[in-house]
Amino acid sequence: MTGTALVVGEALVDVVRRIDGTVDTHPGGSPANVAIGLGRLGRDVELLTWLGADAHGAQVRAHLEGSGVRLAPGSESAPSTSVATATLDETGAATYDFDLTWEIAADAAPVPLPVVVHTGSIAAVLEPGGAAVAALLENARAHATITYDPNARPALMGEPARARSAVERIVAISDVVKVSDEDIAWLSGGAEVDAIARQWAGSGPAIVVVTRGGDGATAFLSDGREMSVDAPRVTVADTVGAGDSFMGGLIDGLWGAGLLGAPRREALRAVDDATVTSMLDRCARIGAITVSRPGANPPSSAELGED
Repeated sequence: MTGTALVVGEALVDVVRRIDGTVDTHPGGSPANVAIGLGRLGRDVELLTWLGADAHGAQVRAHLEGSGVRLAPGSESAPSTSVATATLDETGAATYDFDLTWEIAADAAPVPLPVVVHTGSIAAVLEPGGAAVAALLENARAHATITYDPNARPALMGEPARARSAVERIVAISDVVKVSDEDIAWLSGGAEVDAIARQWAGSGPAIVVVTRGGDGATAFLSDGREMSVDAPRVTVADTVGAGDSFMGGLIDGLWGAGLLGAPRREALRAVDDATVTSMLDRCARIGAITVSRPGANPPSSAELGED
């Protein structure tokens, strides 16, 4: 299956503070990481984002281009490039603080008729850009598969109940949702994770995948089927970008299975158990490689032994 992926959302600079006192600075942003993961897996991908014409913006742009990701026209219209500070604990898990704005430029011109449109995290809920993202997704459903990762950021998303309402509006118009168990727990105030995932799978998406860190992942399908896989055992450097790498692998797996694009929407709903399980296993392996090395550094096809 040919075509282009359009990823919509924030690209920024991550400042990572480690427990040993070291500080690293590198490009990040959940949607940007997904785009990079797709580019490294050999997919044609364009990112619609909100960068400044500054040193941080140049750093992000070079990082994207190094993985084959194009910037959509209008992506460099921000007054400055956003910054996220990630503080890691003794397990490598990150908490975030942000100096961030998000918009879609009025003259933005993303690639027409992509086969898949992905968004997630801050871009789908933070105004003024959030409303523009929702409108873009609604329009794209006529020709594209819609994929979404809520990737909750409590420091920016406010009260969980309000954030959940915004998230569930996007879930309802998505075909595929990937969400962590921690995100569901935060959004739902601690409700049973699988129950929320089943509810979401019944609200519109064909597939909702819940990732559980080292405990693997489970796919909840709209027809009630459920499939789980284990996560490979690795030594964790940190968890930065692991979910984004998993998401990129999931989109790539659907692409390889010929399940992307609006004409394939019913085929996606009827996908067989073996295909879903195989995709999840591969995504778990991609995530494991990412957590085994510092930062958001998804593997290439060659690293997966697929070239």
